[in-house]
Amino acid sequence: MGKTEGIYEQVGVAMTCRSFDEYVAMFRLTDKELSSGPILDVAAGGSSFVAAASAAGYEVRGVDPRYDGDPTDWIREAGEEIEASTAKLAGLVDRFDWTYYGSLENHRLGRERSLALFRADLVANASFDQSVSRYVGGRLPQLPFEDDQFGLVLCSHFLFLYAEQFDFDFHVQAVRELLRVCRPGGQVRIYPLMSLRWEPYERLGDLLAAVREDGAEEEVLASGLPFIPGSEYYLKLLKNV
Repeated sequence: MGKTEGIYEQVGVAMTCRSFDEYVAMFRLTDKELSSGPILDVAAGGSSFVAAASAAGYEVRGVDPRYDGDPTDWIREAGEEIEASTAKLAGLVDRFDWTYYGSLENHRLGRERSLALFRADLVANASFDQSVSRYVGGRLPQLPFEDDQFGLVLCSHFLFLYAEQFDFDFHVQAVRELLRVCRPGGQVRIYPLMSLRWEPYERLGDLLAAVREDGAEEEVLASGLPFIPGSEYYLKLLKNV
């Protein structure tokens, strides 16, 4: 097998479209965590977590670099990504754990539903005032929020996953930034802990040592969405008071 054969190939950061239920599964979220204060979804992309959580009565915002641009362009990009990712998954279907999704077709349909819900919520709640908008333009490692603002900070399928594109210093700065915007006593949760080459993030220990110096505590816990090979865990960071 060649060096890249059998691996999910990705150039750049994909704009993915995951659902509220997927977030609940991957981060093992309960009403207690969802009600713990404002929630921030970092690198939210075309996911419908913000839309569905808001509809359920939770206070939540999403931040992503693409939210600064023309929504027509990045919604189209998200739709194209669904088609591209489905084609890539079809060539690797035996490598993934389909327990949650059931089939490749269900996976694709879920992405399409999520994008449609995201698009509808974006249109209904559009605001040029970034201080009140649900969808805020911004990128790690510098987010456009004040210190200690969110009770729960989530980062799905960005950190660690793109380890080949973003170096260790970026990851340390990014995780410290997630903790900065998190309230004392609040949590940061990151999933998965694998790269796109399906290898555990090799410097996770060094990264955790760095955030411990800042007073954070960590736990590596079982995820409810082990889709990517080896992705059985998520990282929970507690920001101490």
